[in-house]
Amino acid sequence: MLELDRLPADIPRPAWDRSRLKTRMVHIGFGAFHRAHQALCSDKLAEQGSDWGYCEVNLNSGALIQALRDQQLLYTVTEMAGDSLSTRVIGVITAALHGKGDGIEAVIEAMSQPDIAIVSMTVTEKGYCHSPASGNLNADHPDIQHDLQQPDAPRSLPGVILAAIRRRRDRGFAPFSVMSCDNMPENGHVTRNVITQLAQLQDSDLASYIQEHLSFPSSMVDRIVPAMTDEAFAALSARLGCEDPVAVEAEPFFQWVIEDNFVSGRPAWEKAGAELVNDVLPFEEMKLRMLNGSHSFLAYIGYLAGYQHISDCMADPHLKQAARALMLQEQAPTLRTTGVDLTAYADSLITRYENLAIKHRTYQIATDGTQKLPQRLLDGVRWHLAHDSRCDLLLLGVAAWMRYVSGVDEQGKVIEIKDPLKAELAQCVAQSEDGEARVRALLALKTVFAEDLAQNDAFVTRLCQLYNQLCQQGARATVQQVIASY
Repeated sequence: MLELDRLPADIPRPAWDRSRLKTRMVHIGFGAFHRAHQALCSDKLAEQGSDWGYCEVNLNSGALIQALRDQQLLYTVTEMAGDSLSTRVIGVITAALHGKGDGIEAVIEAMSQPDIAIVSMTVTEKGYCHSPASGNLNADHPDIQHDLQQPDAPRSLPGVILAAIRRRRDRGFAPFSVMSCDNMPENGHVTRNVITQLAQLQDSDLASYIQEHLSFPSSMVDRIVPAMTDEAFAALSARLGCEDPVAVEAEPFFQWVIEDNFVSGRPAWEKAGAELVNDVLPFEEMKLRMLNGSHSFLAYIGYLAGYQHISDCMADPHLKQAARALMLQEQAPTLRTTGVDLTAYADSLITRYENLAIKHRTYQIATDGTQKLPQRLLDGVRWHLAHDSRCDLLLLGVAAWMRYVSGVDEQGKVIEIKDPLKAELAQCVAQSEDGEARVRALLALKTVFAEDLAQNDAFVTRLCQLYNQLCQQGARATVQQVIASY
């Protein structure tokens, strides 16, 4: 447990009065990324005098929330680059709840307090109960079906937020803004879609109220935050002189671009390094396609090639060259970003990937691929198909995902697939022979690929060629051959 009086004197901790904080924000998804990103930014702002505090919520897992409570709502963030590191204690949290232990009613009531101005979330793409190919609510999702029957005892993220919106409206409280901090294009638009569409199915008057009174600002977040390992926890405990089960580690780079559209006020995040803009979409697309797209490419290719971490992939000159070419030759032409040196951006990403202190596992990035592929790789593919231009690296990334979800690596070892469509993926694999039949079976997943890609003969032909090449020659040899033609 984190104990301030046992920490080395050079580790910064809140020197300001934490009691002046007010619970003005509820954040759903107290994961590693939020702890190293939005909470850190808000903590730096509190250091400057802000009174905006967070109520942290996990809807399903209670262990982390309980650990946070046990150490007075404090935890540490360590930034690492090469051999250098710096640690600080975060004190901006004022309350913490988990849906299973405290009950969903307690979570809804926390969001229904009059001081709450912002509800934000980092729940990963799968938490929105949407169709990644369309951005609309998946009304057939089991949790959504439950929430339609029991709107006052919801299970889904949209259902929980909607219950709080209804309660606040009925009490006459001011509306809040709902801000997604997850990696989706137009994440504010997707959030508005799923909540408003669920409201329309429950109560059309409530849907009209949401459209008129609430805002759903988009945001773009960027920071590499690897999952903590036993080794990392042990090293941190040795430095701190005590344990911190809530600790996170991250790279020094930080970016947060926020659409400045809040109906009941916001913290002055720009004073702590965030960028407030009118339109986030160009930044989102740049990051999703160049960073996240290359990350997913490296995750699937790298895992198949036997590389455990992204930094290991960078030690392979062909993978490094392929990642940079994917960014600049295949993703950059698809972007609407202006005034940004995309070559410099790509080179900065490669440098960040090479950071040996950040042990970002390829397996971690490879999870939930059905939720990630549409915005990270397939949007770029569609652009190239429309412009009749080459995108072999994007297609190779898709083929590598298909090879990965087939469930066996190049050494014949079983891959444990973690994906919300795990059952559907397993069915596709079980009912198809390896090769073209496997590719076509996976392309039939309309929530991922929609209907257009499976009907494009040139796309399917080239995808099958790359998939078969991966199966026959392996990931390293395939990357080397593809990149040699660039």
